[in-house]
Amino acid sequence: MTNFAELCAELQATWHHDIPPTAPMAVAVAGYDGQTLTVQAPLAPNRNLHGTAFAGSLYSVCVLAGWGATWLMLRQRELAGTVVVADSRIEYRKAVAGDIVCRCAPEPDNFEAALAEFLRSGRARLALTCTIESAGKTAVAFEGSYAIRTPRR
Repeated sequence: MTNFAELCAELQATWHHDIPPTAPMAVAVAGYDGQTLTVQAPLAPNRNLHGTAFAGSLYSVCVLAGWGATWLMLRQRELAGTVVVADSRIEYRKAVAGDIVCRCAPEPDNFEAALAEFLRSGRARLALTCTIESAGKTAVAFEGSYAIRTPRR
């Protein structure tokens, strides 16, 4: 049985240690159920001059959610892989006036296909969608392509 709480704590510690801006942004893993990763960041350190969430913070939280979902799914299978965002597109549909809450739920079939390719060749690409809601509507829609590679030794 995978201990999701331990994996989430490790993921958040990795972000704060290896990606310096994540600590002052107060990016945190809010939850993970084995499929959906929820990442949050408070509005205060991530606001713009209008008092809403800064677009760069919204983008960063989305990138981290996709990266984290990929990392968690690899770790659940006791696999090591280097994960990087290779391509992305973001749509800002409406302002986020409160804390940033981003969700990423990889499609199981897409992840399994990427995993099979990774196990076969040591590299793969995984397309993910992350969303941030505000007032019950999608405020931010992010699509990212993540490259996974066998770690270099």
